[in-house]
Amino acid sequence: MKMQQVRTLAKKRGINSFGKSKKNLILEIQRAEGNFDCFGSAIDYCDQDACCFRMLCLDGSTRPKGFIDRDEKLKGGYLSSPL
Repeated sequence: MKMQQVRTLAKKRGINSFGKSKKNLILEIQRAEGNFDCFGSAIDYCDQDACCFRMLCLDGSTRPKGFIDRDEKLKGGYLSSPL
């Protein structure tokens, strides 16, 4: 997912994205959704079914080095549906 896509999600939730890293912005979006701000920390299981980053987080690419842009893997996938 590219930064512009994350910014669009943030804007829809009234979150200012200026000067924030991608991972910190994702954590803020998670809080705004009413989910835990836990992006990148799930290991094989996540009970936050409504989180729009759930599939990206569970693919394992975020551990242990933090966020990795997996846009090509997710193209046309879970996050392409309207929110």
